[in-house]
Amino acid sequence: QVQLVESGGGLVQAGDSLRLSCAASGRAFTTSVMAWFRQAPGKERDFVAGVTRNGDNRYAGDSVKGRFTISRDNAKNTVYLQMNSLKPEDTADYYCAARQGTSILTVPSPYGSWGQGTQVTVSS
Repeated sequence: QVQLVESGGGLVQAGDSLRLSCAASGRAFTTSVMAWFRQAPGKERDFVAGVTRNGDNRYAGDSVKGRFTISRDNAKNTVYLQMNSLKPEDTADYYCAARQGTSILTVPSPYGSWGQGTQVTVSS
């Protein structure tokens, strides 16, 4: 298990950029696949992007591909989500998640550790 704390959310305009950070504590970080999910009001929690344990493989969902980039710094126990060209439909609470394993999975249930979320609001 890892403890996760997200930061970096806020209110921005369409076309702007934001970088979210997720600070992890616990030795299990370096053996965890990390991912970002998001949840808009009244909607399900959706996969945004994931990265493998050593950062060599990354995968982003279709709705953010080409605009969002996930990365991790194992020396700092931190994972990032760089979000460019933001759109109003990107408005949601963003959650960092961790799972022990080797594969990036795009559904929430296999992830055993979650942060409290950070809110991102994109105005048109």
